[in-house]
Amino acid sequence: MRNNIVAGNWKMNNDSSETEVLLTQLKSFKMPEGVRIMVAPAFTQLAQSTALLKGDAIVVAAQNMNAAASGAYTGEVSALMLKGVGVHTVILGHSERRSLFHETDAGLASKVKSALDAGMEVIFCFGEELKERKSNTHFDVVAQQIRVALFDLPISAWKHIILAYEPVWAIGTGETASPSQAQKMHAYIRSLIASNYNQATADSVSILYGGSVKPNNAQEIFAGEDVDGGLIGGASLKAEDFMAIVNAF
Repeated sequence: MRNNIVAGNWKMNNDSSETEVLLTQLKSFKMPEGVRIMVAPAFTQLAQSTALLKGDAIVVAAQNMNAAASGAYTGEVSALMLKGVGVHTVILGHSERRSLFHETDAGLASKVKSALDAGMEVIFCFGEELKERKSNTHFDVVAQQIRVALFDLPISAWKHIILAYEPVWAIGTGETASPSQAQKMHAYIRSLIASNYNQATADSVSILYGGSVKPNNAQEIFAGEDVDGGLIGGASLKAEDFMAIVNAF
């Protein structure tokens, strides 16, 4: 049975006071059954967030990590450092990390392995750019991103992996893949997992959609048979909007 998941990626937003306000607001809502709820604050607010949410159902995730366990990597954070402040889930491969910081599929494969070896859960992001969608190569692009980063992993690793399909052209643009486009890609992703592993593994993996999900379109997007929730950007910064999405199933 797959989990329905809504994860809020706060990106580089919210200082300590803003984090306290937003998390306090989120905690005031009644949490629906059958939905995993996550928030991913900046590194500087991770310890604060895990403390504020101790005993609550909301999971705190990190937005990134380094593949190395330690060393001369100024400005970087390791999996063990994240676990040390109570964070056990990490987002890897977000399109902004790929485009702005030139992360590659091979480099992300190393990050995924390090996270899993450290006992962490991974939300792995991938998706095509507009030119690739227009040239009808989007399925090939997505398949390549997944294969390089994930398909050398043992089948047991998939118990700790959440996938997040995020068409780059729909992130922060106001554009959204249509529900049928999202469902078609999610079904294709599941078929890739089934062909490389088996159908049972494919059916157990939660696949999220990311790309301008809002309260007014979440229900239609989440209605897709293979769409198990969302990785939410801007709308996760407002408690009412985020919880409206959480309750869109």
